[in-house]
Amino acid sequence: METTANSLAKFEENLSAGAAQAMSKNAQKRLLKQQRYEAKKAEKKAQMKEQKKKDLERRRREWQEKLSSVGEQEREKLIKDRKDLRKQRMEKRSEERGQKLARLREATANGQNVVIDLEFAHLMNPTELHSLVQQVSSSFLFSIDYWYPIMYCYAINGRCASPAHIWLTGCSGEMQGQLQRIPGFEKWVIQKEDSPYKDVFRDRMENLVYLTADSETLLDELDSKAIYIVGGLVDRNRWKGITMKKAKEQGIRTAKLPIGEYLKMSSSQVLTVNQVVEILLKFMESKDWKRAFFDVIPPRKRCESVSENDGRILEKPEIDDGDGDEAKMNGQDLKRPCLLFNSEAGVTRNKLL
Repeated sequence: METTANSLAKFEENLSAGAAQAMSKNAQKRLLKQQRYEAKKAEKKAQMKEQKKKDLERRRREWQEKLSSVGEQEREKLIKDRKDLRKQRMEKRSEERGQKLARLREATANGQNVVIDLEFAHLMNPTELHSLVQQVSSSFLFSIDYWYPIMYCYAINGRCASPAHIWLTGCSGEMQGQLQRIPGFEKWVIQKEDSPYKDVFRDRMENLVYLTADSETLLDELDSKAIYIVGGLVDRNRWKGITMKKAKEQGIRTAKLPIGEYLKMSSSQVLTVNQVVEILLKFMESKDWKRAFFDVIPPRKRCESVSENDGRILEKPEIDDGDGDEAKMNGQDLKRPCLLFNSEAGVTRNKLL
């Protein structure tokens, strides 16, 4: 098996030889940083897998020792009880899968429509394209190189009590090829369209709303009749304002998530595809933007929440950052200047957090 170090070295070599020619130096640095992070995660997963294997072997050994220490009648009872428990677990999993499929099928008829616009494939290099496919897919699938975000959107949607009706539009060419490599993709309860969304929804153009950080319109509430579009593009720094420009040219309404109303970001308010979709899903369940933002946006990208009345810093709730640890600000975060806006006085002030 190829080591993490070798994989990372090969990636850097390939980047410098090929993809780097079409990328800025800052984009290369970000990509390498992300690759190192993903490589470390993959290495950690491999260690966990090895530990899981050892634990399984230990449990099997303990089970055999337990059976050999009791009489024949007790041994038969232990084996029967174990088989019954396994059967109950399988039935429960089957029931949960059935309930999940039922929720997703119901969403195709009555759920909130959320479109992931995949028409930007020609603007991305192979690495970015692969990253996007992962964003739309599964929260738990890792490889040595990437983790899966179209897969993440599908997985997190399936776990919601009231899932959205997710559409993949402009799903053709290389993008379609990437998606079809995902195990089980053809069985997904998700709308897949080769055509662009303006053709798919040509009779409902007035309902289209493109979500873009460049919009001046805040998305206060979700309209059940609206069709919200999320741009499927990785590394927007190379293509600033492209989704806003596209929406204007097509005469489509735009809106942005009200992030600035509830918290201050430590960097740009541009989020990944899976983060935007998950925030929408969280809001659909809780009707609480602040809760949705804190549940989804990682601690490293945010400063603190801001009071709606006077701009004061509110205590940050304890949030699981996805790694099993409570979200806490590190020393550098605590020293990072953050602009806070006072909505009543109209005063912007610097405060050292």
